[in-house]
Amino acid sequence: MLMAYVLLSLGAAVMIVPFLWMLLTSLKPATELVQFSFLPKQPTLENYRLVLTTSSFGRWYFNSLLIATISTLSVAFFDSLVGYTLNKFEFPGKNIIFLGILATLMVPTEMLIIPWYTMSVQWGWHQGAMQYWGIVFPGVITAVGIFLMRQFFDGVPNELLDAARMDGLHEFGIWWRVAMPLVKPALAALCIFNFIGNWNAYLWPLIIASARAYYTLPVGLSFFRGESTTQWEKIMTGASLATVPLLIVFIIFQRQIIKGIALTGLKG
Repeated sequence: MLMAYVLLSLGAAVMIVPFLWMLLTSLKPATELVQFSFLPKQPTLENYRLVLTTSSFGRWYFNSLLIATISTLSVAFFDSLVGYTLNKFEFPGKNIIFLGILATLMVPTEMLIIPWYTMSVQWGWHQGAMQYWGIVFPGVITAVGIFLMRQFFDGVPNELLDAARMDGLHEFGIWWRVAMPLVKPALAALCIFNFIGNWNAYLWPLIIASARAYYTLPVGLSFFRGESTTQWEKIMTGASLATVPLLIVFIIFQRQIIKGIALTGLKG
């Protein structure tokens, strides 16, 4: 038991120390960065003022929040609807469609970048406000989410759905009002992980967003790194501010996150 506590403490320290380093570095003036001290000798909030007033940080923050929210709502709707259909209905080719969806999991994301970009350019999703859609569209529906939701709908009794049909409820109402409340923990976990993934996404937004006004937060922060100098204090400040929504999501939904990890582990 003692060894378990020691290992857990070491693991917690490995996870927490980089976060503390980032937070403390954001409070240091630029002159202290080369001294490699853990604690700031002259703590200051000047870095926060500079990041918030001399860059488009607020716009990047809004873009990330907008894209992560739209993507999460879309995944929650489409993944659960497709998963429910594949689990509760019988129709020709159902298994082939499901295997096709699973097959897409074997394709690395990097291989999809060029087709995504070509399609975005041909359809004008790389210009103006359409860049928002260009960033969002690869994540509006996910194979992982469909697979997870299909597995969890397996636990919804068919007798309950049949009773709803006998009461005259239409199929969409059965899915929304009967089946969905029974898979809330799995749906919450899917939404939380999808939001975090989109909030931290870097490669695709970097490629498709051609104007600074449409950068997401990770892409915007990368421009604090120049050819000759890197403004580490501003990068750490921006990264500290970027963790705020994730901390809020975790604090509010920590029970669902833990339950979701446990459920996905058992069902997967």
